Amino acid sequence: MSIEVRMPQLGESIVEGTITKWLKEEGETVEEFEPLLEINTDKVDTEIPSPGSGTVLKIYFGEDQTVQAGTIVAMLGEPGESVPDSTAIAPVKKAPPTEKPAEAAPSPVKITSASDRFISPVVARIAVEREIDLSQVSGTGREGRITKKDVLAFIEAEPHTAPWEEPGSGELFRPSEEVYGSKGLPPRSSSARAGSVLPITIIRKSIAEHMLRSRKTSPHVTTIMEADLSRVVAHRSEQKASFKRDGVKLTYLAYFVRAAVAGLKEWPIANSSWADDGIHLHSKVNIGFAVSMKEEGLIVPVIKDADQASLLGLARSIEDLASRARDHQLNPDEVQEGTFTITNHGGSGSLFATPIINQPQAAILGIGKVQKRVVVLEAGPDAGNRTDAGHHSDAIAIRPMVYLTLTFDHRILDGAIADYFLNTVVSRLENWG
Repeated sequence: MSIEVRMPQLGESIVEGTITKWLKEEGETVEEFEPLLEINTDKVDTEIPSPGSGTVLKIYFGEDQTVQAGTIVAMLGEPGESVPDSTAIAPVKKAPPTEKPAEAAPSPVKITSASDRFISPVVARIAVEREIDLSQVSGTGREGRITKKDVLAFIEAEPHTAPWEEPGSGELFRPSEEVYGSKGLPPRSSSARAGSVLPITIIRKSIAEHMLRSRKTSPHVTTIMEADLSRVVAHRSEQKASFKRDGVKLTYLAYFVRAAVAGLKEWPIANSSWADDGIHLHSKVNIGFAVSMKEEGLIVPVIKDADQASLLGLARSIEDLASRARDHQLNPDEVQEGTFTITNHGGSGSLFATPIINQPQAAILGIGKVQKRVVVLEAGPDAGNRTDAGHHSDAIAIRPMVYLTLTFDHRILDGAIADYFLNTVVSRLENWG
């Protein structure tokens, strides 16, 4: 008896998915629970297991086609069984065709490496774009096949020079490493060649649509402040070893999330969304943080109930989510239900930026590059939140400083409230302990 393979619904708000890769072809056998295809929803790639064992009798939709949840995408069974004709099933959507660079277009037929291993078109395209010798890649797939994950892991392991490796840069300010972990910045792009046309990937198309919708939806305003991270740096230096014993890397992002939570608790209007029936104040504090997936774009995993987590818990969640985001192992529900977003644009050296709001949220916090700068420490006990305020005359000092930007929806927040919120974040960072 034939078995239907249907597009799953991976979350309450997800009504469709895009097929990114078939892991089996028509005529091949598949075991129950063995990965059968990869789909993309909300910029998350997910492997879909086979609902049963048998031969792949019919595949109704090819790669890059988008279909509604519940739609039959393939049929399994015994060889020779009759199955519905493909004309009886129509795709709901079809991703627009994109012109690929001539030099990056893999062969449409089966491709084999020097060692006679099967190479899928997706793997071949990545290999051509990134100039990778596939004979150097170890395959973990069936019969030693090289999978998409294998080639992405090979790219991840490639040696590259990061800004902090330049002479005189100093250990303290390793932006990408200290904020997101030890994987560092991506290698220089080899796919963008003059005169070529880069394909618009599913993820890039999703980002483009989201960004355009956000700019058209809400009036964006940005306010900028700076913070002295002396106490944060000192606290982190004291706690790194104990966190490491618990198997967690203590990054600066954990501090920024904790400070943002303090701001959202004091100014709940910043933890809200605009709707026709009013401004919805969220009961939960779910913090999303942007993670770069190399050239593929950004994804925003969400720390659920961030206000209930300790610094250790936040650091553990950040490390786990960021690592799995880069490895394309997030679940769709892990990028949903965010109420506030943080983006670390300083990881690539930017001092400050005006990021676009992650709809339908009220605001997004931008973190610039942490760097030592000369600052004036004002005299007197009421001089502000500087760590050594209370001296009797103005002084010049070198401090680890960071610019923080808050881009907010002016329908929800006025400038004064936005400044109050950002002041709370700054105060929490400067008075850590």
